[in-house]
Amino acid sequence: MTVEFITKADLQSLKNEIIQELKAFHAPSVNNLKAYLKSSDVRDLLGCSHGTLQNLRIKGILTPSKIGGSWYYKTDQVYNLLQNGDLSN
Repeated sequence: MTVEFITKADLQSLKNEIIQELKAFHAPSVNNLKAYLKSSDVRDLLGCSHGTLQNLRIKGILTPSKIGGSWYYKTDQVYNLLQNGDLSN
């Protein structure tokens, strides 16, 4: 019978591998993302109201384009806002 020892470095390496796999699992796939999102999609992602989304536009935190009466937001800008988690600017 052989005995194997686990070092702190082994545990740290395992932890880093698990974190990397979880990040890859939860990261949105670039191929599946639309270039632009409608206001309702952005509100759902951010979990905010119409007024809050309007304030984000007014403050310049999000810079959408208005096409035919609908606002369209750049997907990467919305996900950057989600990662920063700062809706209070």
